Amino acid sequence: MRFVSKIILVLVVTIPLAVAWSLYLAVDREPMVRRAAEVTPANIQRAKQIIEQNNPRGLRSGNRQSVTISQQDLDLAANYLAYFYANGSARLILHNDKAELTASLRPPRIPVIFYFNVTAVLIEGAPMPHCEQFLVGRLEIPGFIADWFVKRVLTRFLGEDAIEAAVQSIKQVDLKNGQLAIAYEWQSKLRDKLRSAAISPDDQERLHAYHERLALMSKAPKAKGVSLTELVVALFELAEVRSRQGGEAAENRAAILVLAFYVNGQPLGKILPAANDWPQPAGQAVTLNGRDDFAKHFIVSAALAANAGGPLSDAVGLYKEIEDSRGGSGFSFNDIAADRAGTRFGEYAVIGSSVRQLQQRLSAGISEKDIMPATQDLPEFMPEAEFKRRFGGVGAPEYKKTMAEIDRRVAALPLYR
Repeated sequence: MRFVSKIILVLVVTIPLAVAWSLYLAVDREPMVRRAAEVTPANIQRAKQIIEQNNPRGLRSGNRQSVTISQQDLDLAANYLAYFYANGSARLILHNDKAELTASLRPPRIPVIFYFNVTAVLIEGAPMPHCEQFLVGRLEIPGFIADWFVKRVLTRFLGEDAIEAAVQSIKQVDLKNGQLAIAYEWQSKLRDKLRSAAISPDDQERLHAYHERLALMSKAPKAKGVSLTELVVALFELAEVRSRQGGEAAENRAAILVLAFYVNGQPLGKILPAANDWPQPAGQAVTLNGRDDFAKHFIVSAALAANAGGPLSDAVGLYKEIEDSRGGSGFSFNDIAADRAGTRFGEYAVIGSSVRQLQQRLSAGISEKDIMPATQDLPEFMPEAEFKRRFGGVGAPEYKKTMAEIDRRVAALPLYR
């Protein structure tokens, strides 16, 4: 009995010391990687091309396909994910038969500044790569433990069924010539499994609540449509009530996402198959400053910023205007203003102490001038040649001057003062 007591005493003392020593080895005061999270219209164009070239809609179950992604695009994605999810930076380098990832991650909501500097080396395996080396600061973690941990994290977020379906579909992963090549066998049910898995049960319940609120509101749609602010106020009133037990950012994010699909006339079932069986809201025109295109620009940018971050939202908005100048409606700085206003709204809704304050402000009622700047004097409908003649193109001094004025107007909106 005395021996057992000694063992227990040793464990009680040594386990906390081992944990403390591991944390000491894992933590650094300076980041190993320091990079800005930059996303450009050219990056968006490449991502669009990859998606279009590998669209599985035409594939039958059992068909084999492959997708190839360059080191540049993987590096950009890794860095942006580190920025968005861990307030950090990352760098990814592909070698033949292996990939090396370095990242500096800063824990959120902790007043003391420190970093977890991570180095991971993945080598080719059959069919999936596996971890050869994994370091957190000066703490070395065996590769098989890192593999197990990554699988557990993915299973936690996506679900065991989705992970199993994805693993069965992937036949080979090759790392060669600065590219990642994935060969997979398409399964007809894989898309719906991944869609459903990407949204947690808690978030599905949130989406259902706001979707139901919209369905009730739109039973008798107004002949001339409805202002976006009216819908925003109604859904954020519900968010304020539902957030009294916590989860403010998640509630705001769900409300904005439901609005984004509704304003653009798209069914929520596109990302969540279960939503096809919910009562559907009646369609109606939604406007902002009297224009339905402003409402769409604003709420899509808000949804992107809330779910993927401001830099990506801004880049997507700018990419669309560049495309429009080359054959669409033309480059429009007032559309950019709606994009920037939406990005600011989306960030404000999910980041920091403003999350709860925003709910309270919106629940009290707002006007369109609270969330959308004046745009009457901003140039629009410019073909590419005219845009370059007047403003010199993206990045030129006149362009930057106008963008700075738009950002000033957005920052001065009453909602954020």
